[in-house]
Amino acid sequence: MGKRNTARRLAMQALYQADLAGVPIETALQNLSESEKFIPETTDFAAVLAKAAWDAREDLDKTITSLAIDWPLDRIGKVDRSVLRLALQELNMKETPHSVVINEAVELAKKYSGQESAKFINGILGTYVRNRNR
Repeated sequence: MGKRNTARRLAMQALYQADLAGVPIETALQNLSESEKFIPETTDFAAVLAKAAWDAREDLDKTITSLAIDWPLDRIGKVDRSVLRLALQELNMKETPHSVVINEAVELAKKYSGQESAKFINGILGTYVRNRNR
């Protein structure tokens, strides 16, 4: 598994932990990095993504709400919300091709949530990219 793939998984798990347990994002990242050994590039990228998404979660949540028609934010599962926050933040950073970001988000959803969640996330992110490119 690539460094960035693993970093995205760590960032998503940190976002989920911070959201669920109400701990600071730094604590969530530290908890995860202590549970397994990672190379510095992986933990550094995970920290950049997670901290940026956590800091921007209010704006990211507004974006999610505007795209998830008939799905209030509190009805979207915490895993799905964490995946969406992470992916939207990475798309906003414009450093990674949008197809890669969307594919990685869908794979995270398949692994940690479910097939229907993967379709939902793909739809939200696809709509976001199409709207952004207009």
